[in-house]
Amino acid sequence: MAVSIFKKKSKKLYKKEQEPENRGFLDSCMFKLLSKIPAAFVLLFIIFVWSSSTTIITGSIVHVCVTSRKLNNLYCLSAGAQPSKYDTLPFNNYTSEISVIERTNLVPNNTHKSHVVLPINDQLNTAQNENRVLSQLERASVPLDKAYHVKNSAQNENKVLSKLDRVPDPPGKVVGDSALFYSPPLPSAYHVVKNRAQSTKNIAQKLVVSPPLVMRESISIELPVSRSNKVNDGGSIFTKPVIRKGIDKAKAEEIANARKDVEGQIAVLRSYIAKSRPLDCEGRGIYVYDLPSKFNKDLVAMCSDMMEDMDFCEYISNDAMGEPIMELGNGWYNTHQYSLEPIFHNRILKHRCRVYKPEQAKLFYVPFYGGLDILRWHFKKVDNEVKDALSKELVEWLDQKWMWKRNFGLDHVFVLGKISWDFRRWANTSWGSRFLELDELQNPIKLLIERQPWHNNDVGVPHPTHFHPNSDQDIIAWQNEIRNVNRKYLISFVGAPRNARESIRSILIEQCSSARNECNFFNCADKACVKSAPVVKLLMESEFCLQPPGDSPTRKSVFDSLIAGCIPVIFDPFTAYYQYPWHLPEDYTKYSVFIDQEQVKASEVNVIEHLVKIPLKKREEMRKYIIDDLMPRLVYAHPNARLEKFDDAFTVSVNNLLERVARRLP
Repeated sequence: MAVSIFKKKSKKLYKKEQEPENRGFLDSCMFKLLSKIPAAFVLLFIIFVWSSSTTIITGSIVHVCVTSRKLNNLYCLSAGAQPSKYDTLPFNNYTSEISVIERTNLVPNNTHKSHVVLPINDQLNTAQNENRVLSQLERASVPLDKAYHVKNSAQNENKVLSKLDRVPDPPGKVVGDSALFYSPPLPSAYHVVKNRAQSTKNIAQKLVVSPPLVMRESISIELPVSRSNKVNDGGSIFTKPVIRKGIDKAKAEEIANARKDVEGQIAVLRSYIAKSRPLDCEGRGIYVYDLPSKFNKDLVAMCSDMMEDMDFCEYISNDAMGEPIMELGNGWYNTHQYSLEPIFHNRILKHRCRVYKPEQAKLFYVPFYGGLDILRWHFKKVDNEVKDALSKELVEWLDQKWMWKRNFGLDHVFVLGKISWDFRRWANTSWGSRFLELDELQNPIKLLIERQPWHNNDVGVPHPTHFHPNSDQDIIAWQNEIRNVNRKYLISFVGAPRNARESIRSILIEQCSSARNECNFFNCADKACVKSAPVVKLLMESEFCLQPPGDSPTRKSVFDSLIAGCIPVIFDPFTAYYQYPWHLPEDYTKYSVFIDQEQVKASEVNVIEHLVKIPLKKREEMRKYIIDDLMPRLVYAHPNARLEKFDDAFTVSVNNLLERVARRLP
């Protein structure tokens, strides 16, 4: 209808304009040409241009993201053309204050007038929550301002709210057994503001639910900063703006602010650490879904064809721990870094708090081997639809379960044995799947070997190492061995070179090779590190182990070195400090040495010379903490293990998961 009216108006206008006294010959010809272009084509072209570009205005900087096809796409905002571009950060202006809003069983009332349904997580002030709110409104035909990411929150809110004030209530829909409704205009809800009490009040006034929404007190969490890591502005050393070549003041402040946002999220995750070991399973039931075999067991059965030039089956044997390493003693296996999913599954099946009736459960574990699912497609030429097929089937399967719909998935957990980026494929790329970008996957908790720093429901857990103790005595025996071993190398670097311009590996290799008396470089090129025993022995004989980022910020070698009692040297906070809030302490100086990789690139520091100056007493203090306090929490015990004195990485994860769910959904 709109196109027809447009054509009629165009014809009338053309007849009027073709009069010679009103228009010149050239103008008349041009107008004739334009009038013949179908209106539908013009309309489609405008829509294509609008949906294929996003402009974000940040201070004096204008960023244009082409072919994002999603308003305010996370990867567009983080300028992340590749997952390894981990130090390019989202444009936001969040403070370290965080308001947490929790709710219980919301039941829709059909008597309400239509509103917009918003898939909101428990923290309304996060970047991903903003995007989901706005994308939902966009689908409801609300004319949004694409430049809403600006540094002035007041301007930002006014731009969006002024648009919403002019439109009627869009139609809403009910999701599952519950729904959460907003009535436009929206309150100032999705920006962090200084006055949290007023913000919470505004949100409460706008929420329309039946029965009434349960609002808890706004929780203001101060940015956790160790005294040794504190700077004048109250943030950590990683949030202090640093101006270097190629980075002006505005960009430096932008990076610092984004890191403050990450540290705020890490503070929230740390707040869920269980204060003590639970005495019983009362109110702590764990339900394990019995998924169709295609979501887990069948993927394991594909092990021989899982990876090119490697038989993955030998790593899946022995409950996914791999073949035993006899020369290292009891509890040692050749474990693959991507084996977390079956390892975790085998452990939780035998957890003492497991229940078999879902109504008795507090936590719901979904044993989907998403990492193995995507691993099989990594180096094969298949369509993206093929890569996403199993993930979508899983969501459809879960959507039939009342347990899934009851609390919007807030009490569900997924364990994924690859990095978060592998499940967050963005437009016009082929790497990975979009599993974690699905709307249905925003509320559940995800445990990953590397978290996406700006997703509050991503929690980093340790990479599987080669040590899987059967008992407390196995751990004690290993502690004694690495405590008394002769460490004949001051520094070691186990790894392979990288050609990426951002990598500092070539610099480290050069510095290490030039100081052979202090540093030992073990080159992992040509599969030299496939056999684990030589690597473990080198780490055991070293004081410091260099841990530069690889294809992504994190490294399995960080945990291998800690298990061996070798002090890791970290060059990027995203390698460890922003990843593992439940397993690594807030004060990173207790177990590691930090050297800024940008200083290394700028030749401002020589890594070898810096480490040589660290006193022996300091090294001994750090090693004692690693061996006595930290190491047991980083290993995944054997599925049949009975640990009483120690909590391993699995137990720490489950205890904190239950603590988190108990607080969010009492």
